[in-house]
Amino acid sequence: MKLEQFYYVREILQTKSITIASENLHVTQSAISQSITSLEKEVGIPLFHRSRQGTIPTEEGKTILYKILEILNKMDELNLEMQSIQSSYKGEINIATIPSIFMTFLPGILSRFQKDYPHIKVNIHEMENLETLNALQHEKIDMGFIALFHDSNKKFNNQISFRPMQINGAFSAIVPKNSKLALKKFLTVQDIQDEYFILYDSQFYHEMMEEFQLEISELKVIFKTTNTEVIKRSVLEGIGISILSDLMLKNDPYMDSGEIIAVPFQFQWNNQIEFGTIHKQNSAHLRIIQKFLEYV
Repeated sequence: MKLEQFYYVREILQTKSITIASENLHVTQSAISQSITSLEKEVGIPLFHRSRQGTIPTEEGKTILYKILEILNKMDELNLEMQSIQSSYKGEINIATIPSIFMTFLPGILSRFQKDYPHIKVNIHEMENLETLNALQHEKIDMGFIALFHDSNKKFNNQISFRPMQINGAFSAIVPKNSKLALKKFLTVQDIQDEYFILYDSQFYHEMMEEFQLEISELKVIFKTTNTEVIKRSVLEGIGISILSDLMLKNDPYMDSGEIIAVPFQFQWNNQIEFGTIHKQNSAHLRIIQKFLEYV
């Protein structure tokens, strides 16, 4: 049984006509007829008698039709209760996010949350980790999405709560498809020490590159930018190679088309990332934050 069949039943009972029911529900007559016939086969008895005078319940079908109406009435009550709960959530929250979360997971989270809680205004601010932590401590934002290295000790003060997300990531080199590096399953120090680099210009990446340069004595950096599209386009054109997190390459058209290739590193270097959210435990908007986190 499908819920849509129950709605068809209710409309037919109210209008006594499949034709009018189809017009009211904006569904074709044949679709409604087939759906009702399927329901009748499932319950094993005819539910309606169809004639020129209209579509009316059969005697043997009345009990089942009554139960269907009871279910729909309970559904209506549930929807009203949910709307009442959702309308009680009102206000505004400010959320900071790193770019990789912003361009991948956050749009879907926001869409679902705003659909369910339209009375809550959500303001998004793109920030790096340190900016987010500073803004949170000074109460300029209510919560933030951040990235940490796996070996970081996650030392926040007692007022800040860190909540890990169910996603992890790592850094890979991205190279053009016609590069000899694209043929390798992984890259060693020797493979890339003579390559030119185009780097993502953020504090988190600077910290990562400090670790990276312990393995690579001197990087040949052509330029740095925060525009990932410029980075990927430059790699595609063979200007240099780059290093990006696999999250930033998620559903990427250049990757999907095979124009650029991501190749993992093999040498000893911490490139594992953990993503999560932070917020103050005594936030004035804690109730809204906790509700938002249900969608993360």
